[in-house]
Amino acid sequence: MVTSLVFNVTRRAAELVPPSGPTPYELKELSDIDDQDGLRFQIPVIQFYRNGDEHPGGFGLKGRDPARVIKEAVSKALVSYYPFAGRLREKAGRKLVVECNGEGIMFVEADADISLKDFGEALQPPFPCLEELIYDVPGSTGVLDSPLILIQVTRLKCGGFILALRLNHTMADAPGLVQFMSAIAELARGAKSPSIQPVWERHLLSARDPPRATCEHREYEEVADTNGTIIPLDDMVHKSFFFGPTEIAALKRFVPPHLKSSTFEILTACLWRCRTIALQPDPEEVVRIMCIVNSRALFNPPLPSGFYGNAFAFPVAISSAGKLSSNPVGYALELVKKTKADVSQEYMRSLADLMVLKGRPHFTVVRTFVVSDVTRAGFADLDYGWGPPAYGGPAKGGVGAIPGVASFYIPFKNGKGEKGIVVPLCLPGNAMEIFIKELNGLLCDVPEHPIASSGSSCFISSSL
Repeated sequence: MVTSLVFNVTRRAAELVPPSGPTPYELKELSDIDDQDGLRFQIPVIQFYRNGDEHPGGFGLKGRDPARVIKEAVSKALVSYYPFAGRLREKAGRKLVVECNGEGIMFVEADADISLKDFGEALQPPFPCLEELIYDVPGSTGVLDSPLILIQVTRLKCGGFILALRLNHTMADAPGLVQFMSAIAELARGAKSPSIQPVWERHLLSARDPPRATCEHREYEEVADTNGTIIPLDDMVHKSFFFGPTEIAALKRFVPPHLKSSTFEILTACLWRCRTIALQPDPEEVVRIMCIVNSRALFNPPLPSGFYGNAFAFPVAISSAGKLSSNPVGYALELVKKTKADVSQEYMRSLADLMVLKGRPHFTVVRTFVVSDVTRAGFADLDYGWGPPAYGGPAKGGVGAIPGVASFYIPFKNGKGEKGIVVPLCLPGNAMEIFIKELNGLLCDVPEHPIASSGSSCFISSSL
């Protein structure tokens, strides 16, 4: 990724895109998994597309305007996915419902005087000028009474374009969002209807009557917060880290012989340990790692195909900072493996019940690191008629109510053509330096390893 860019973005006035056909007016309750404090935020996603004529997988929609094609496809997709065109309202007990009123989603059309190649070969977060590529339309960012999705399509000089999207997270998780975006992509390529029909069925993840929390959920425990989140928010640095076959093999050297581990598990254990050392908490402080676990296949019967609500849990592993920092990586790895294994159908039922019993709490953010693996979500496969994206996935790390808490594992191909995982991370400047040093220490057998990409910045002017 290039370290700096200078370009201009010109935007047309934002508009609401309603469904292209009639949709029912009704109130739809979110599930009690959707309806928790920790999901009441907007999550950004970004896709970079080449000129379709330059990509063998593209439809070669020469002369077609991607903004117009995508806007028309969005309008058609909203006929099936009409709740996305509605607005969230809050009932008694902070219960969220969607008023399906057909108002529409927010759409922004823009042009940038820059080509895709100017962003560099290694397209990965942090992206320069993100705030211009996904414009924060005044009045659009609220959780309640605001558009549930905002899409900006920015045309580039080369004939490529950038599609940036912001989603109200209470409405869908990554698989659910990709399902909706796939429907848009199919319609943009000429399909008459989406191949997967959406299923609401949010009651399947709602609390029982009476609610009864049968599992331990330390991810929501109240913590006496004496030192804040231990992350100062005034000097945050965004960087991305690439882990290809060589890097993963180097990390797997630390897996104890008696443990079998996935790439996710060993990578999570190493990042948690390095991040904790970098933040330099008191050795006696409790630190946490939360692993996003998709529960769809854990239900019997499984959740229906087409379900696009939130269907994941935040199981947590806990350690003192001193033990995590001083013990070998295998110590963290065992904790990560155990916490992932805790999630089951009963765990999800218990979690939904807890939301009702405890007033829809926010997960514990004090001394917490959250990781979410979206390598299989399908962002990299979304083709609107111009071929698959050069990059597709979360726009940045550190999203949510508290910056720096969350990171994503994103599929990525580096400049050498190696497939791997890129992880955007957000830390204070001094902690980032320590983190890189610790991580390079684990990768010491990889000669001259450039583990971190440089941050990006830009100078930009725009006009409405």
